[in-house]
Amino acid sequence: MKDRRKRLIGRVTSDKMDKTVVVTVEELVRHPLYGKVIRRRRKFMAHNEGNLARVGHLVQIVESRPLSRRKRWVVEAILEQAHKPAEPVPEQPPGEEIVAK
Repeated sequence: MKDRRKRLIGRVTSDKMDKTVVVTVEELVRHPLYGKVIRRRRKFMAHNEGNLARVGHLVQIVESRPLSRRKRWVVEAILEQAHKPAEPVPEQPPGEEIVAK
């Protein structure tokens, strides 16, 4: 039998809970009357076994049985790792130099 569970792709926006992440799924829809393209966002709580998904990761989530009051999705795969920002290098004010004593 064909697997009929829904699958969505979104970005992890919160990983502060244990074994749970909040995934924001964004979709573009056309307004029914005015025709303008609107960006709609929905948030899903998804089970994150092993706490592998982190904030900024692009993940695929799949529908599952209810795991808690608000959690009905499971992280199936991490599609893209979050980009780490470069560490800022502390700069010395002009005219002041570090002198070893």
